[in-house]
Amino acid sequence: MRRMERSGGHVINGTEPRPLFGGALSAVVPPGACDVSELREIPDNQEVFAHSNTDQSLIVELLEYQGHVEDGAAARYHFEDVAQSNEVAGPRAAQVNAVTPLPREQLAMRECSSAWMLSGTQLVSKFNEQAKNTLDVYLGLFRLPQFSTDILVTFNDPVSISALSSSAIVSTAETTPPWTVQDFQQLLQSLKILDAGVFG
Repeated sequence: MRRMERSGGHVINGTEPRPLFGGALSAVVPPGACDVSELREIPDNQEVFAHSNTDQSLIVELLEYQGHVEDGAAARYHFEDVAQSNEVAGPRAAQVNAVTPLPREQLAMRECSSAWMLSGTQLVSKFNEQAKNTLDVYLGLFRLPQFSTDILVTFNDPVSISALSSSAIVSTAETTPPWTVQDFQQLLQSLKILDAGVFG
């Protein structure tokens, strides 16, 4: 995929579509989102946002199209891949709760052959800590076989944080409300392609 210049920005107000991957894509990102690329290096195929005062995060990824798995099964495939990246372990550490199709008429991205939303839970740790945190994980998957690409959008929503975890010290003096599944769905519905050249 062609390397795209990352767009700048600080805390996002969540009312206007935000350019992603140098303007190749855009989406409405929820209020209070901080661009993680301003804090640490992020792979070129990702846009990562963290909530300004919770431990929630959103990731938009451009991934290789997984032609060996079909549609809804592809959402499960990517969920398992995310679980491996998070180094979850044990038979109950990653569970899929539901996989549902996203109606194309509700999506700004009309180029996708299909789109799916998955909800699940994962038991993960941060920075190789022993303490485990329970996350609600929501995935949005847009299948673009004509571009050999799967676009994966991940919403990590902690529901139980160990007192021993570094996440436990996140400030509770919230000025921006936590993100909701509705915020995530708005991002999915507003995501659109502006420059297909990003796919190479």
